[in-house]
Amino acid sequence: MAFVITSPCIGEKAGDCVDVCPVDCIDEGKEQFFIDPDVCIDCGACVVVCPVEAIVEDTELTPDTEHFLDKAKEFYGTT
Repeated sequence: MAFVITSPCIGEKAGDCVDVCPVDCIDEGKEQFFIDPDVCIDCGACVVVCPVEAIVEDTELTPDTEHFLDKAKEFYGTT
């Protein structure tokens, strides 16, 4: 998985990322959107349009934000 949606999305949920995703791998959860790690093709289109800069590469996650990757995996039922 190359991209993860983090805390700026919580409560914001602008949804611009959903509109540009060519493979429809972004889904709306209760508090935020999530990127399906099994469907994402790592194109980066979502990163460019996110108005709150909530989408980062998994390599940019810090210890404080790593749990967002776990949340995405849990949302999609993957491990």
